[in-house]
Amino acid sequence: MQHLHAYWRMEYIEAPKEETKFGKPFSEMPALNDDRATHILYRSSHTYIVLNRFPYNAGHLLVVPYREVADLGELTADERVDFMNTLILGEDILRRALKPDGFNIGLNLGAAAGAGIPKHLHAHIVPRWQGDTNFMPVLGDTRVLPISLDAMWERLRQFCPQPPADTKA
Repeated sequence: MQHLHAYWRMEYIEAPKEETKFGKPFSEMPALNDDRATHILYRSSHTYIVLNRFPYNAGHLLVVPYREVADLGELTADERVDFMNTLILGEDILRRALKPDGFNIGLNLGAAAGAGIPKHLHAHIVPRWQGDTNFMPVLGDTRVLPISLDAMWERLRQFCPQPPADTKA
């Protein structure tokens, strides 16, 4: 019998579900100003793209507004436009960098809908390939990821446009 070691999963299993070691990760990560360490790929004026620390698939991105809001209706008109444009950019980055066969794109609004951080709206962009679902996540509750977050950040970052001049540093 072979063993698949996914040591990073224990951090997720043991982490408090409402708060993480960052406290409010989506508010605090951008303020650290270390995009490599936090895996932030792109920053726009109201929104940023970050690699999911606990991905469903390699390249799983999150699109997050800087301002903490729980629902789409709480975004200003400018934030909504920026959120959607950044979501489209994230899909484009993945399409060019990884050439997936498809995507799952969505929002989990509220804890009952599966939101891990229900007080801070965020969208998921999950690249998909034919045959990427197998017995491991279904029977073993384990996802096999072929690349580390650091290596994926390096790979995707080269496909990101330069941020606008008014973007948060």
